[in-house]
Amino acid sequence: MSLPRPLLLALLLVPAAATAAAPRLVASIAPIHSLVAGVTDGVVTPRLLVPGGRSPHAFALAPSDTRALAGADAVFLAGGASERFLERPLASLAADARLVRMSAAPGVRRLAARSGGAWADAHDHDSDHGDQADQPGHSEHAGGGDTTSDAGLDPHLWLDPGNAIAFTRAVADALAAMDPAHAGRYRDNATRQVERLRALDATLARRLAPVAGRPYLVFHDAYQYLEARYGLAAAGSITVDPGRPPGARRLAGLRERIRERDIRCLFIEPQFEPAIARTIAQGTPARIAELDPLGAGLEPGPGLYPALMRRLADGLVGCLGA
Repeated sequence: MSLPRPLLLALLLVPAAATAAAPRLVASIAPIHSLVAGVTDGVVTPRLLVPGGRSPHAFALAPSDTRALAGADAVFLAGGASERFLERPLASLAADARLVRMSAAPGVRRLAARSGGAWADAHDHDSDHGDQADQPGHSEHAGGGDTTSDAGLDPHLWLDPGNAIAFTRAVADALAAMDPAHAGRYRDNATRQVERLRALDATLARRLAPVAGRPYLVFHDAYQYLEARYGLAAAGSITVDPGRPPGARRLAGLRERIRERDIRCLFIEPQFEPAIARTIAQGTPARIAELDPLGAGLEPGPGLYPALMRRLADGLVGCLGA
């Protein structure tokens, strides 16, 4: 039986992109999910594994998460120690999926993880927000270190907007190769996202400049990339391992460090119990405020990443600038 001519013409005129199945995508944590979602906007919404209010350091996959990984065409990760909970599931459930690690993206700045929980008075990294992967001619900048392995890497790479730009480009390239029918949309979205990230970077640089160099303590060493980007001066962390509370000797040492360095701000995180921070601050001039590297309470999606970064700047300026 032949189709009516109007219906036949309508079918022939449907573009290939409208009929192509979108890939099934999974992202590990909320900031990475946000950057991927910005590139896939209008095509597909990636699945988020770890909500912003949960820490990947102590996360267990639900059955729905394992099903999502088993059916994924691509999985997007930050890379490094904070996603150890995914190592075995990826090997067993997503062996055929394409893995896209932010740590391996061309142009990403990689910093070695610090140890000991107490750092130098001045940050050793330059605040070179004008010379990173977000600028033409710097797409090959790798930030030094071993770019083939995440061993010894500080995994919080997304807290440098220059790295977010590099990852945006890597996501668009990976998806365009996987899904040519939607390649144009991915690349257009990526171009717009890069422009927004450049504007965000400039805004953050202006906002944080007045508090650069003022010492503070953080709950755990999650902010080195932010410090390096904008010349901030974290003097140490409460805990070396977020899964283990500090001992009495460390607590006493932190109180002494607060007094010696005239540290006025001690930043907690919503993913962890704040009682230990109150114990440390008691009897010192330090105020307690909050920083969140993951986006607790923010709506997942393309808007989460810029909201997360602005909220970090607000938290730092609100306490250090008081």
